[in-house]
Amino acid sequence: MEFENDKVRVLRISYGIGEKSIMHGHPNAVGVFLADAGAKFTYPDGKTEEVDMKAGQAMWFPAIEHLPENRLDKPIHLIFVELK
Repeated sequence: MEFENDKVRVLRISYGIGEKSIMHGHPNAVGVFLADAGAKFTYPDGKTEEVDMKAGQAMWFPAIEHLPENRLDKPIHLIFVELK
């Protein structure tokens, strides 16, 4: 965690090559990608989605539970700002 107050929590997130997280949730948030990335998201209902992101791109993420996985041969690095 980089910063937190009563309005936001700012996380610095990194996933290594092929790294997979666990099923977890986030509130509404914005992610800013520090390098090109490709992720696979698995949702509690078993549905999956593959997403490609570009360095410098900001993306809106609605509150959701997911299991992210790095699907490319390079690390994922992003700043993730959760709204409280």
